[in-house]
Amino acid sequence: MSNDDTELPDRARRAFRQHDSLGDPRADATPPSQTSVPVTSTPFDAWVDAAETDDGSIQFTVTVTVPLLSDVTEGEVADIVEDGWADTFRRRVEDIGAVTEGDHDLDPSVARTDEGLVTEAALSDIDHHRGTNDAVAVVDYVEGTYVQGVIPGYDYTAPVSSLIEAARAAGGSDPV
Repeated sequence: MSNDDTELPDRARRAFRQHDSLGDPRADATPPSQTSVPVTSTPFDAWVDAAETDDGSIQFTVTVTVPLLSDVTEGEVADIVEDGWADTFRRRVEDIGAVTEGDHDLDPSVARTDEGLVTEAALSDIDHHRGTNDAVAVVDYVEGTYVQGVIPGYDYTAPVSSLIEAARAAGGSDPV
């Protein structure tokens, strides 16, 4: 789903520059393509890419990699638990629903790799600002789905521990 061109469309470049959630990559980050721009509002490895389409729209490709539970817990996670959790995460992400402003037929995919669970989704929009906002909304949805799926009873490490704390603070609940 990546853009193999070496240039982002000018409209997308401007929209990306103006968006608070898009910015410079971390030093250790590896983009899916030369034109991918990192989403900085999430602790996960998330990227947005853009390419012109034949009808004048811009196709935005979103890639988000989230860690497996065993990668963010201090204790051991049984394979059957991790497999079930990963399958549930995949089904929830694939049932993305209406998280975007535009009328998109989102069909995200989730693949399990050595790096974690990689979600990819693409959407096209003639409005480059709305498309950029919608691409970031997909990243937010993936992050939220991940946090909702965290299994109680494990001691989580970064970045999940900070996400759980932020969710508790936003919800007004005390730490457990």
